[in-house]
Amino acid sequence: MPARLEQVLALNLAKEVRKDTRVIRAAAAPGQTSLDSLVLETKAIDRDFLQRVARFPVEIVIRYEEIEPVRRRRIERLFAAAQRVLSTWAPGQGAREALRSAFPGAELEALLRELLALYGEETLALSRSVRVPTLLKPLRDAAARRLVGVMDSVSARLAREAAAAMNLR
Repeated sequence: MPARLEQVLALNLAKEVRKDTRVIRAAAAPGQTSLDSLVLETKAIDRDFLQRVARFPVEIVIRYEEIEPVRRRRIERLFAAAQRVLSTWAPGQGAREALRSAFPGAELEALLRELLALYGEETLALSRSVRVPTLLKPLRDAAARRLVGVMDSVSARLAREAAAAMNLR
């Protein structure tokens, strides 16, 4: 993988971690942050990302009208899941045990699959934000569909393995 693409992907991953961290922290203080304000915060994180990747030879113009419905569902689901874990977390209990208590059995795998599927949907929508010449749009779209297909197949295995690892300890 070219070094520049690796850098963009690393910055993108860091951006997503920042967004999810913010949602989880908001779940720890319910009533202080609205869904609308979380969506606005994710846009600010996106703007920071776009400034960082501006030096790379790619133009990204995020089409929020397409992305926001999927992003909202993902934020809502992550927020609800974090609140569920935090509400069942007993004093002296470790994070793994709290997660197992909140999402017993196959529920954790289902949650992870759902969240990862929403990431895939958002990735597909975001791919159309990458500006390319008209002749290259079919190639961009095919590459995005392939990427999301890989994400889907890997996410199923990842969710299964992560849930199994949580239940083994």
